Amino acid sequence: MCADFPDPTTARAQAATQHDPSRQPAIVESSALLDEQGQLIIEHHGKRYQLRETRNGKLILTS
Repeated sequence: MCADFPDPTTARAQAATQHDPSRQPAIVESSALLDEQGQLIIEHHGKRYQLRETRNGKLILTS
């Protein structure tokens, strides 16, 4: 017998649309997102953004 588990992507999307002032945002280490060059391309509403790490270790998001 196979157990049915909710799709985590759907669960996150549903949770994000519910307004709960006590809910804390997720925390993700930048090293888990950035490639070897310290960059990540994010597509949001059909537009691409670049998240990159500077030489000083700061993060910059540009469109």
